Amino acid sequence: MTAPDRSVRPTRTELHAWRTFLRAHARVTRVLEAELVAEQQLSLGGYDVLVQLAEAPDHRLRMAELADAVLLSRSGVTRLVDRLERAGMVARERVPGDGRGVVATLTAHGLDVLRTASRTHLAGVSEHFVARLSAEQLAYLGELCGKLAD
Repeated sequence: MTAPDRSVRPTRTELHAWRTFLRAHARVTRVLEAELVAEQQLSLGGYDVLVQLAEAPDHRLRMAELADAVLLSRSGVTRLVDRLERAGMVARERVPGDGRGVVATLTAHGLDVLRTASRTHLAGVSEHFVARLSAEQLAYLGELCGKLAD
């Protein structure tokens, strides 16, 4: 495999597409975050942690796996889990036989909070994202983003 040519620069059109993508992502996530905080006193990052744990086997993930799943640094996810733990939504446990291994586990309270917060979040996704695009546009956007995520 050859190394990419770093002398190649994006065209104006390509940069416009990139910047528009970034602005759209920032706008939608800002609005979704504001709604979650105002209505549920839960950050979008906290919501994401609860979702990842709810979807994990036995509602638990190693901290490193959780950090990868929510796209935060390990220190960032540690601070976020600290806050969620103090609020009773997440518990941390040592992994038996692994002196350094720690898992985060979703608590019953965390699951209740997630169920309530999901109503706010999913309504926001529908309003600020889904309702602005046709079914065809959503399908195509999903395909494009899938290529970027690979």
